Amino acid sequence: MEPSHNLGRLFLFMDKKLSIKNWSSDDRPREKLLQKGTAALSDAELIAILLGSGSRDESAVELARRLLNSAANNLNELGRQTVHDLQKHKGIGEAKALTIVAALEIGRRRKISEVLEKEQISTSNDVFELMQSVLADLPYEEFWILLLNRANRIIEKIKLSQGGISGTVTDVRLILKFAIDKLASAIILCHNHPSGNIQPSHSDRNITHKLKEACIHMDINLIDHIIIGENKYYSFADEGIL
Repeated sequence: MEPSHNLGRLFLFMDKKLSIKNWSSDDRPREKLLQKGTAALSDAELIAILLGSGSRDESAVELARRLLNSAANNLNELGRQTVHDLQKHKGIGEAKALTIVAALEIGRRRKISEVLEKEQISTSNDVFELMQSVLADLPYEEFWILLLNRANRIIEKIKLSQGGISGTVTDVRLILKFAIDKLASAIILCHNHPSGNIQPSHSDRNITHKLKEACIHMDINLIDHIIIGENKYYSFADEGIL
């Protein structure tokens, strides 16, 4: 047999090996989902379905695994990557990058919607569950307030400011204006620390103290100030500071 013919057979074998269509039905992500449900699929297999296809050098699942590996196999870390960031990976074009970003954003919004169905904010963990998906992935600080009625039901959540990685500026007067305009009986402050260190800074303590004093004069209850990291949080109320 001629060497060129052997080489052709080798390429054909490689193509079959790399194509998901030539895998057993149990290993194909789409078929596996249909037969066994979403819980049976790994994160990489789910992302492979979003990608739709791989490249000549690797299957969609292998590409998805490489993508996840670049994010420490953490979906929250992957969610921090922008369309531009994703396109830096070989095999990820604009369409695939947009699909991944959109899917992860839907996941965040779904989590927010589930938490909003709760009638009341009862604990600091309720606030963490509500805001973690909003703030934990951000590379910069954002400052939010939750406005509540007398039953501790959320009237509205408002983003007050957005800053660089070192911090953001918040105006006590602006917070009180929002609360008064919405006839709120209580306020919860919430912001993130992109560094992952959830301990309050001097400015965090200062703004909390200023707002607490201002709320007393306006007969508004400052319930808590929550600082959010990736998978943890700090509560001023739980720590006995408020």
